[in-house]
Amino acid sequence: MRSVTLNTSNGGYQVLRARLSGSGYARDARSKSLNNGSPSGKRTDAHVVFLTYFDAYLALYKKSTEEPEEFWADVAQEFYWKKPPSGPMLQYNFDVNKGNIYIKFMEGAKTNICYNILDRNVHERNLGEKVAYYWEGNSPDHHQNITYNQLLRNVCRCANALKLLGVKKGDRVAIYLPMIPELVYTMLACARIGAVHSIVFAGFSSESLCERIMDAQCNILVTADGVYRGDKLINLKKIASEALERCKERYVPVCCSLLSEEPLFTSTSHPSIIHTHSGALTQSETSRQHAVYTAHTVCTKQCASIHSFISVQGVLHTVTGYMLYTSLTFKYVFDYHHDDVYWCTADIGWITGHSYITYGPLANGATSVLFEGVPVYPHVGRLWEIIEKYGVSKFYTAPTAIRLLMKYGREPLYDLSSLCVLGTVGEPINPEAWLWYYDVVGQQRCPVIDTFWQTETGGHVLTPLPAATPLKPGSATCPFFGVQPAILNEHGEELEGEAEGYLVFRKPWPGIMRGVYGNQERFESTYFRKFPGFYVTGDGCRRDQDGYYWITGRIDDMLNVSGHLLSTAEVEAALTEHPSVAEAAVVSQPHAVKGECLYCFVTLKDHKEFNRTLMEELKRKGQREKIGPIATPDFIQNAPGLPKTRSGTGILHFQFLPTSLLSLLNSSVSPVLQVRSCEEFCDKSPAMKKTWVTFRPWLTPRSWRCCSAKDVRRQRKISYDLSLLMPLCVTLCVVRTLGLG
Repeated sequence: MRSVTLNTSNGGYQVLRARLSGSGYARDARSKSLNNGSPSGKRTDAHVVFLTYFDAYLALYKKSTEEPEEFWADVAQEFYWKKPPSGPMLQYNFDVNKGNIYIKFMEGAKTNICYNILDRNVHERNLGEKVAYYWEGNSPDHHQNITYNQLLRNVCRCANALKLLGVKKGDRVAIYLPMIPELVYTMLACARIGAVHSIVFAGFSSESLCERIMDAQCNILVTADGVYRGDKLINLKKIASEALERCKERYVPVCCSLLSEEPLFTSTSHPSIIHTHSGALTQSETSRQHAVYTAHTVCTKQCASIHSFISVQGVLHTVTGYMLYTSLTFKYVFDYHHDDVYWCTADIGWITGHSYITYGPLANGATSVLFEGVPVYPHVGRLWEIIEKYGVSKFYTAPTAIRLLMKYGREPLYDLSSLCVLGTVGEPINPEAWLWYYDVVGQQRCPVIDTFWQTETGGHVLTPLPAATPLKPGSATCPFFGVQPAILNEHGEELEGEAEGYLVFRKPWPGIMRGVYGNQERFESTYFRKFPGFYVTGDGCRRDQDGYYWITGRIDDMLNVSGHLLSTAEVEAALTEHPSVAEAAVVSQPHAVKGECLYCFVTLKDHKEFNRTLMEELKRKGQREKIGPIATPDFIQNAPGLPKTRSGTGILHFQFLPTSLLSLLNSSVSPVLQVRSCEEFCDKSPAMKKTWVTFRPWLTPRSWRCCSAKDVRRQRKISYDLSLLMPLCVTLCVVRTLGLG
């Protein structure tokens, strides 16, 4: 409980409790019954009732950490088990010095995840006629209601089709599909057979698709001919064919199954591999450690000594722990009730879609919206239109989408009174966007659930609970049940109280990854070798005086662009493949909508000219075609020579440049902020800090310390001087620190 010692004194949360602690979470938001913060206005049927602050949450959290066997056994009773566990509920080793890293949950148990989330809902809970998904196509004219009966029937048909193609238990199936019902059918068909599905986001290029197929060793690829995303046609079949050709060049044969043979994919086309097959299939029982899927993320800096920087890694999740954890987090974090309509706007190609569009909602018998389109097509009110159309009560989206919609004003012009809970996912949300979301979309009555988790964690690990947790804009607040976070310094020492450093976890929870597919060494070196005894997230974190956690961003060679993690090395490798580029380095630049964007430096080969044509080629061929549109740089700058260490490694690879330095080193920023930024930057290294002390007096002349804020002319002159001095000072600090001068 050390990490959740929360200050509940009168000074701590009185204001927050009055305005932000779920004050709008009324007894029934759909009846427009609002309350301005009194406990009597809270939803009385919430799963965690709001008592004195959040005593109810603390009681459940204490049980989950001090009596985990009993806590998770109670959760497991809600599911069907062909065979109960034969050993302890949870076994693990997080210390590489004590042997191989492993996590075992419910050893010996057997079940089938598809049976638990479909068959039981239809045959035991009598939910067959309940809508499982409201599918909303790219065009508002395309929509479809899918009941649990229809979902089960189509999943069985798809499973039979896959079996005829030779898919069996343990095989890997790559799925490259847009957000259509057939994507859900195919992934659940794999789970029903006992095959492992590897879903690739339908915005990735042929090369990225090829890498993911090979990494998971898939022998089947399921795709469609094409899809419209907004007003743009994406030829998925062409991309898939190119990916398979690349696989053949590397001696990896893959069978491709096309879901639609129409000239263009539409909402009315029937999948040829599903339509002709039976709607009945007995599920395959799978053991507790049987893989349910691999979800790809990119290799971090810590494993660079073992594997190529540009390689991807297949994160492996297994049946029992993942099923229990996604079900429980969905139920509590969104406070799900049987009459709710839930909508997560993510793509199933990412972990958010796996956990909180498919497995979590279906495990609870939920009704969800499945959305194929984009937020601003055919008009900027598309999201609000869908909320009104289906009466969405729980809404889960990314901060990037929120920032995108903020610029269109504060009036959605649609009826959003059905909303009860708002959620954010994918990246930290800035307070300005949080408050806009709360004030405009939630109309100051819906709590904003800012969730932190990763592909590797399987589900939410830091998150508030509606009607239970006092909220702070921008904070992920507190750990979920069974999760025990800690903050370490660079030397691996655990920090208590208010602190900032590396976010790690002491013990596993059921939903955590079981490994990197086919690569135990990479699993251990990436997540456990830096701090033995802890799972290392790769994220920085700050804990405030009340015990709340604030995610400060990645601390490795990763960039978070619109909620998508990109490896700097992967982007750099794509840039250097251009025949004119000798070297490249990539850093992030703050962006009003994306959160971060790519700022690329390129050094050209001799006699090559840097011009607009080259920039467009680098953006189009170097990034969009190699990685995907999400990796398109916003800025490309010519750098005649990139700084290096004596070993020849680029300085940027060691992240000597802070992500915000580019935006701070300009004359429009106040001198105080510029100096403070560089000071914080140099504090990261004792040697640089020592060098900084030498230059600090240059930047604090008496005339500046005494100048009045009203003296605009003097202030501008100082800013101009600093804009010239600051890069020089930082460069000298780096040069001296590296021993280059």
